[in-house]
Amino acid sequence: MVDTGEKIDINFPLKVVKNGQEEEVTFSELLDRPTVVSVYMKNNTSGCDLQNQSLAEYYPEFDKKGYNVVAISKDGCRSHINYAEKLNISYWLASDPDYKFAKATDSIVEKKMYGKTFNAPSRSAYVIDTDGTVLGVIPKVNTKAHADELLELINSLK
Repeated sequence: MVDTGEKIDINFPLKVVKNGQEEEVTFSELLDRPTVVSVYMKNNTSGCDLQNQSLAEYYPEFDKKGYNVVAISKDGCRSHINYAEKLNISYWLASDPDYKFAKATDSIVEKKMYGKTFNAPSRSAYVIDTDGTVLGVIPKVNTKAHADELLELINSLK
């Protein structure tokens, strides 16, 4: 996993959803100010719902502090549009089925589910500056208190 202070590749395409609109952008375009990136597995699953509900509730606080928020999963944009409406999400939801962000942050890990082993992105979070420098990392997200742990990390950066 990438460490604080390292720069990541920010020049890869992503499909994103915000305010019910889908568009294709380069990840760097989302970094017009420091950005929180929260990686989760799948829309409409209990832990991921908790993670995103926490972010949705505290999104105005991140915005007030001068940070963008991007939550990223392998789900497609149609699913993201419905998910954002369901959870009242007003930040970016990014679709990354090819794990481009996870590759950029070296955060693909081995997982086991129902007796099967597979590789997928870790449930982690990052604070990334406008030039791709990693300002902070949460290698294992607390789904219930996700926004709190991110705000604590951001406050420690000042």
